Amino acid sequence: MNEIGVCVSQITDKLNMTQSTASQYLTILQRAGLITTKRIGKFTYYQRDEQAIAEFTRYMMSDM
Repeated sequence: MNEIGVCVSQITDKLNMTQSTASQYLTILQRAGLITTKRIGKFTYYQRDEQAIAEFTRYMMSDM
């Protein structure tokens, strides 16, 4: 992954899934606050929100 993130086509190629399926999963992750998006031209780039993931992990570890 580069500093701006990865686009859906990179994800679909790597995971061998359709763009619509990948987009649905990415929307869920974005709504959960676990990834961020950046639009450049016709492409949307996705990147993990490391702080949000760490907070979620701490929450799950403390409440489980």
